[in-house]
Amino acid sequence: MRALILVDIQNDFCRGGALAVPQGEDVVPVANALMDQADIVVATQDWHPADHGSFAVNHPGRKPFERVDLNGLPQVLWPVHCVQQSAGARFHPGLDTRRVRQIFPKGTDASIDSYSGFFDNGRRKATGLGDWLKGQRVDEVMVCGLATDYCVKATAIDAVQLGFSTTLMAEACRGVGLQPEDVPAAIAAMRAAGVIINPL
Repeated sequence: MRALILVDIQNDFCRGGALAVPQGEDVVPVANALMDQADIVVATQDWHPADHGSFAVNHPGRKPFERVDLNGLPQVLWPVHCVQQSAGARFHPGLDTRRVRQIFPKGTDASIDSYSGFFDNGRRKATGLGDWLKGQRVDEVMVCGLATDYCVKATAIDAVQLGFSTTLMAEACRGVGLQPEDVPAAIAAMRAAGVIINPL
């Protein structure tokens, strides 16, 4: 069984959003087309409380994109984004959510960020995605969405480590690219971890 994992294709990561990824909205039609190649479609959803520790505003004197220690883990500070129940946290309106079988919220604990759709950044808690996929007899996953150098990378690498044959659908991903090398480095890290990169 093959599953398509849609990573965080949400308004705040698309044009006009609080943390817009360059050309982030361009992944939407490609992701919709990929659904036909999957037996099951699932989605992850950044779903932060307003007091989340990854938000720069919750660190007096700090600015977005600075790096800090958050409860023992390195953390990029972000603009406020994908706050629970907000318009920015909703999926992009062009995404065909009718095909989505299950949604897995992440980043719900204010004390730790969660890039991966499977675990928080300290691997302290699981979202339930891995067990759910295995319960559906999924053995192969395709990963796409936002953003290549953060949540997509973490999700794809965790999928491999959990035993899924994992393919990154690169044409349906876009990166933040805080540094010019960030996206190529993320692709290299995924490939090194055993993720198949499509297109090569």
